[in-house]
Amino acid sequence: MGPVEWGLLLLLSVLWGGAYFFAGVAVKELPPLTVVLARVSIAVVALLPLFWFLGHSMPRSGSDWLPFIGMGVLNNVIPFGLIFAGQLHISVGLSSIINAMTPLFTVLVMASFREERLTRYRVIGVLLGVLGVAVLRGVDGPIGAAQTLGIGLCLAAALSYGFAALWGRKFLAGFAPIKSATCQLLCSTVIMAALVCFVDQPWTLSQPSAAVIWSLVALGVFGTALAYIVFFNILVRAGASNVMLVTLLIPVTAMLLGNMFLSEPIYLKEIIGATIIATGLAFIDGRLIRKWRGQV
Repeated sequence: MGPVEWGLLLLLSVLWGGAYFFAGVAVKELPPLTVVLARVSIAVVALLPLFWFLGHSMPRSGSDWLPFIGMGVLNNVIPFGLIFAGQLHISVGLSSIINAMTPLFTVLVMASFREERLTRYRVIGVLLGVLGVAVLRGVDGPIGAAQTLGIGLCLAAALSYGFAALWGRKFLAGFAPIKSATCQLLCSTVIMAALVCFVDQPWTLSQPSAAVIWSLVALGVFGTALAYIVFFNILVRAGASNVMLVTLLIPVTAMLLGNMFLSEPIYLKEIIGATIIATGLAFIDGRLIRKWRGQV
């Protein structure tokens, strides 16, 4: 992790933290599933020129599409829908803090399917993550049923991301990153188009404001397409462990954007909960703990 890699990591945290902000703007006027459709469709349109420029081709048979369909469902359709629905009940910052649980759920999913060992540090990290969510739920005053629902939806989204990591390891390991990203987003677009036509019937919705339209464009282009490119760039340059450090930075960006532009307050329980979850992620990553132990 040199200066370039750290710079890319900070950029990715802004892009993905901004995604929570732009989604928070959009769901104020549009149903969550429609926002998901806009996000994935705009992103795939933005990625297709690069996909073809790099010489990639689409899968040729139904069986060739299956890995991307599964990834699209687990990595886009389910978690995006759950997070955006959760943002109807909780703030942008809180939804991003809950999503920082993704590496914790990933550890549990991988261990359950015997893909990775559940080490002592990882157990401590998971327990700290659970404590962090408990703090978010109960410290600094009780919260209502709607907010509890929002937290639950975002937790379910983080779990879906954990299963997406398992799916990607098993079925997408041999594909170029840009192909994985583009094809899964294309599958997600087809699935969401059918779902939105059946559930939301977008032709009956009111015309969204200019702020929402530009938020959708930013969500698709910057928060999804460009973010995927930066993510895979870090993945190639610095490895999976380093790129997951972005989960420590995203809540900071999202909370600040929500506070500055949506006037969302930052509560003490969110700061405490985020700190505990971040500590849990540090235990799962392990490097800071090993370094500290080496100095003691």
